[in-house]
Amino acid sequence: MVKLTPPMGWNSWNTFGDKINEQLIFDTADIMVEKGLLAKGYEYLVIDDCWSLKERDSNERLVADPEKFPHGMKAVADYVHSKGLKFGMYSCAGNLTCAGYPGSFEHEFIDAETFAEWGVDFLKYDYCYHSPIIHGKYLYSRMGLALENCGRDILFSACSWGADETHEWIKRTGASMWRSTGDIFDTWDSIKDLVKQQERLHPYNGVGCFNDMDMLVVGMYGKGNVGLKGCNDTQYKTHFSMWAFMGSPLMIGCDIRSMNQETLDILTNEEMIRINQDPACRQPMKLVGTWTGDDLLLYAKQLAGGDIAIGLFNLREEKAYARVNLDEVGLPFSTGKTLELTEVWTGEKTTVKNANFIKGLEPFDCAVYRAKVVNL
Repeated sequence: MVKLTPPMGWNSWNTFGDKINEQLIFDTADIMVEKGLLAKGYEYLVIDDCWSLKERDSNERLVADPEKFPHGMKAVADYVHSKGLKFGMYSCAGNLTCAGYPGSFEHEFIDAETFAEWGVDFLKYDYCYHSPIIHGKYLYSRMGLALENCGRDILFSACSWGADETHEWIKRTGASMWRSTGDIFDTWDSIKDLVKQQERLHPYNGVGCFNDMDMLVVGMYGKGNVGLKGCNDTQYKTHFSMWAFMGSPLMIGCDIRSMNQETLDILTNEEMIRINQDPACRQPMKLVGTWTGDDLLLYAKQLAGGDIAIGLFNLREEKAYARVNLDEVGLPFSTGKTLELTEVWTGEKTTVKNANFIKGLEPFDCAVYRAKVVNL
């Protein structure tokens, strides 16, 4: 599959871990439609690890746990499809999955055929318990080839955590997205750590193979499988903005059955999603700014059609001021042009004067603009 914009959807792992079952998936599918998530672009509903029995059957095929999924995976896929969604599942490049269930090592083709028969549209492929003497590029190429020969169009989501210098070879495997990080946790420190890993990887993100910064923790509030400390709504807004701005796939990880209005508003911000799904999918450019420091991140990204996205992210515990010179985005005084800014969270509009603008940001907060080039 060639994916033209970052995939969007929901994954069971962050909140539910091994506590998954058929009814949870049915209910989640219902809510994705009822709450308008599908309409905003969240089309994949993905079951993560712990869905199978601990042993394959006599034909070496994976078997869905009959207690968790009494009607089998084909019935689950059919229900998800009936809602207009696409259905995703999980496997691993090792002998075992990360939670100790059968992996797909040396079963790549039979597993790909099984997933196709069940109606799977998305495969998250992890990297636990893999062979220590076979390089990841070979293991992921095996499954990529198997999926492309299984008779069904299945999005290949490579989850090798950036190991073995994944960015150097992942596009060869047929993957549509690739994890560049270890697991996210529902803490500000985790979010901050993952985003700071991205700077050297920006050139490796783009149409057809998107850099996955891991699933979103927006709306978890410290509950669930990776809950830990939790974050506040300002931190969740900034987390979502950074993932969207940097072109990461957007995979919701909270329990959407009980999400509050603040969470829904963050996840469905049309302009932030529009930046994420921009058809050009260009990499962001880090801005130098003035007096920034390590925890004030300034980025610009040229969008299709000539607009510019500008993201100002304050990772600090105190207020900070972002100072941007338009020369950094190609608009010095000599061009006779400036930017008309629209902030995507507030709708506030402003026109930049004197080729510089300054924005105060509260602790952990951000400002993201869609900017139009206009005459001075």
